[in-house]
Amino acid sequence: MSYTKDIAVQRINILFTLAERMFFSHPELAQRYVDLARRIGMRCKVRIPRKWRRRFCRKCGSFLWPGVNCRVRIRQNRFPHIVITCLKCGSQRRIPIK
Repeated sequence: MSYTKDIAVQRINILFTLAERMFFSHPELAQRYVDLARRIGMRCKVRIPRKWRRRFCRKCGSFLWPGVNCRVRIRQNRFPHIVITCLKCGSQRRIPIK
């Protein structure tokens, strides 16, 4: 991994942790941190780590906090999976359980 991509991954991690801390006191600032982290990832062509990739909505880009602005359910239909529903735009993400 090149030097710029390594710095980009570090910056993405920092911005997402800041968004996590600021979510309840300043939700607009937390959203701005998430937007910046996604933009850094796209510009440097770096994948966002898995633990942060599941914390924002792919459709509207909002930072997700279970029980506040998203709903998390476990389903058994066809195959066991977790369904994360964004309460802002209504999009759903299915994550298989192994």
